[in-house]
This record gives sequence, C-alpha cells and structure tokens, in this order.
Amino acid sequence: MAVDWLGFGYAALLAFGGFMGFSRKGSIVSLAAGLTFGLLAAYGALRVSYNPRDIKISLIAAGSLSVIMGLRYNRSRKIMPAGVVAGISIFMVLKLLIGLS
Repeated sequence: MAVDWLGFGYAALLAFGGFMGFSRKGSIVSLAAGLTFGLLAAYGALRVSYNPRDIKISLIAAGSLSVIMGLRYNRSRKIMPAGVVAGISIFMVLKLLIGLS
C-alpha cells in the first residue's frame, strides 16, 4: 500500500486554512468549509492509498475547490487565499488524472 502523502498534506492544508480563516477573521464559513473539504480530501487520500485507481472522492474535492476558488480569485484578484487554494487544487486534479494512466 503506497500512502498518498500529497493527498493527506492537501487535506491538512485545507483544514488548517479553514482554521486560520476562523482565527484571524472570525469566519465560521471558512472553518466549516475548510474542515468539510479537508475531511473529504483526507478520506479521498485514504481511498487512493488503498487503491490508486479509486480517485473519485479526491477528484470531487479538488475539482470543486479549483472551480470555486478559481472563480473567487477571478472576482477578487487576491492571491491569498483564493489564488493559492485554486492553484494547489488544480495541481491535485492534474496529479490525480496523470497518476491514473
């Protein structure tokens, strides 16, 4: 079993980002979204660790965040956090799709 370390790191980054949004700005939405997507990404990374072809959950989490945060970055033009999360999410989508073949 090869552990998906990048997937687990991505999940931790999402959860930590949600916590930071809450601690700095008091945003409960950031906390809820960060923890929700972090848990979803962690579950997806666990599934990928057991079966490298089982990318559905990870792809849903990373794909959703790449679209949502990409649109948010396009509207605000702020690199942090929307641009960074969109970029990392696009990287994860590409990693999952390239690793599939």
